[in-house]
Amino acid sequence: MEADTAIRLLSVEDHPVFREGLGTIIASQPDMRLVAQAGSGTEAVEMFRRHRPDVTLMDLRLPGTNGTDTLIALRGEFPDARVIMLTTSDSDGEIRRAMRAGAAAYVLKSMPKDQLLDTIRSVHRGRRLVPPEVAARIAEHLADDDLTPRELDVLALIRDGRRNKQIADALGISETTVNFHIRNLVDKLQASDRTHAVVIALRRGLLQI
Repeated sequence: MEADTAIRLLSVEDHPVFREGLGTIIASQPDMRLVAQAGSGTEAVEMFRRHRPDVTLMDLRLPGTNGTDTLIALRGEFPDARVIMLTTSDSDGEIRRAMRAGAAAYVLKSMPKDQLLDTIRSVHRGRRLVPPEVAARIAEHLADDDLTPRELDVLALIRDGRRNKQIADALGISETTVNFHIRNLVDKLQASDRTHAVVIALRRGLLQI
């Protein structure tokens, strides 16, 4: 395939071994061309501006700004950017956040090479894809109500070791309201108590350590 008709790719990955492997896989495909690489979110936006790739492969875990925040920044400037998120994590909270932010696909790094290449081609054609194992992870909690921003604030403060009174003071609300939020989030996460709720939220990627 002629170079000017090949799928032009930007790889955003800070791990040298995986980045090199990805480069080798892409180089072996006659219909693909790696036009740029980046090791951080800031560099990714700069490289996108410079090269305007057809598809961007974005690692979720990046130094400084993470992949989803970089995706949000990128699509804020380039709404048509087609971004495939690459990750080792199947946390449904992270998956849903990335897809809401406009990711074209969410791919586990353990995915076979041929499936990854098929995903790149499909995204280039304008499709949005989530592999079956990732879709199953989302479906597992599809019936759950999403936590509200305030409930996430409360949860974060519980994670930081704050008592209910301290949470109330920090958020400028009454302790009764804090108790209300805790009851709701414990119920939504099907947790046994506030501490268990934090554990579940961390495991599902709804909360960062």
